[in-house]
Amino acid sequence: MRSLPDSNIKNIVIIGGGTAGWMAAAAMAKLINHPNINITLIESEVIGTVGVGEATIPHIRSFNHLLGLHEDDFVRKTNATFKLGIEFVDWDKLGKSYIHPFGPYGVPMNGVRFHHYWLRQKHGGSRVSVDDYNLQVMAAKAGKFSRPQNIPNSPLSTIEYAFHFDASLYAKFMREFSENLGVKRIEGKVCDVKQVPETGFIESVVLENNEIIEGELFIDCSGFRGLLIEQTLKTGYDDWSSVLPCNKAVAQASKRKNAPLPYTRATAKSAGWQWRIPLQSRTGNGHIYCSDYMSDSKALETLIDGMDTDAIGSPKFLNFTTGKRKKIWNKNVIALGLAAGFMEPLESTSIHLIQTAIARLMTNFPDKNFNEADINYFNDRSLLEYEQVRDFLILHYKATKRDDSEFWNYCRTMTIPESLKERMAIFKENARLYRHDNELFGDASWFSVFNGQGIEPARYHPNANIMSEDEFNSRMSSIQTTWSACLKSMTSHERFIEQLCSSEM
Repeated sequence: MRSLPDSNIKNIVIIGGGTAGWMAAAAMAKLINHPNINITLIESEVIGTVGVGEATIPHIRSFNHLLGLHEDDFVRKTNATFKLGIEFVDWDKLGKSYIHPFGPYGVPMNGVRFHHYWLRQKHGGSRVSVDDYNLQVMAAKAGKFSRPQNIPNSPLSTIEYAFHFDASLYAKFMREFSENLGVKRIEGKVCDVKQVPETGFIESVVLENNEIIEGELFIDCSGFRGLLIEQTLKTGYDDWSSVLPCNKAVAQASKRKNAPLPYTRATAKSAGWQWRIPLQSRTGNGHIYCSDYMSDSKALETLIDGMDTDAIGSPKFLNFTTGKRKKIWNKNVIALGLAAGFMEPLESTSIHLIQTAIARLMTNFPDKNFNEADINYFNDRSLLEYEQVRDFLILHYKATKRDDSEFWNYCRTMTIPESLKERMAIFKENARLYRHDNELFGDASWFSVFNGQGIEPARYHPNANIMSEDEFNSRMSSIQTTWSACLKSMTSHERFIEQLCSSEM
């Protein structure tokens, strides 16, 4: 390899391990592997990691592909199962549920999104559920799974999926990968941070044993405390708790029950919601709640009552404030994971936000000059991404008919951002959905929540009326028949895992 210019960054220091730290280490070790570049990760077993999320969205497969991971091996070593979407129970009203799938509904026709044709069908008196036009929803309900198959023009070729996995095992998996590529891990606790007096840039960190670790670029993965980004640089925090009021969580593992389902479940409770994440050997459970409306003891009681198997181990409580740092990149520090911000795991976006921040960093990777325009671009795009995810999460709370508790009365009547207010108004009028700035959640995602939580548009796209009645009925029937045939060809989720990637746990 050629030697690097003096302007290149050669010493990268990551503060904190866990999912964020080891994902960053793995990506950088893979993409900027050079004998003159040193990547050091400092973590303390005493401090540990939070690891609140074990569910992901399909984009993680791109990250795994970038690293060159073998998927079956990855699933085995992380005790993983497959995920086709998220079931939301009791969000619109008690007794009602729906699934937000990863895949599309039906197929567009004549340049018009499929959901407009389904609305035409519904307005005509049909009682066929839109779920019957979504292969991921059908498979989730049937407990089936398949990877995409190379069959042209078949819904089997467009299957999108993600994973449920053990976050601690995932971090261990990423650590092994990183260390094999030369990442140096140091066990220790940072007790002091040294800054350059003239610029305020971080120069080094000092460990409890007085070892000094110097660096030019620092990645802060120290969790909520934000050791560098906040405690040292005083970056500030955008608090979004007025629109996402939950501020506590309690997590509790439980025994496995029957075959693991290929989807996450989020059940709305009186002051928040409860997650259920099936792994191969156990089930992950947790209760996100607002302390203004529920005590810790009641939250734990609610969680235990909502579990369908006996608990394993002790419950783990967590405090948080929904929002993000005012700057995720400040001087020579980039914050990742909980150090950057917290968006509750309602739509499993936590790991995705780590992944996109890493991708954005690699695109705008600095030299020792730390170009301010690059930093500003990184921060602007990060803010937009967080705001887009925020709005999608708020929709779940705002679009509810529940009035059985003070919490839901607050959520139903709270003032929401103008950006979300506009989306809701447009959909209510004519069922139109839009996607801009390459945002994470597309038309199918927004439609699934709007429709699932009872928002019925007054009209649909007028061009959906152009097709003749006979052709319309024939096409809709053909889609249903094709989707049903595809479902029959799929194997059970449990059998798929047993045959290809069963964990030894």
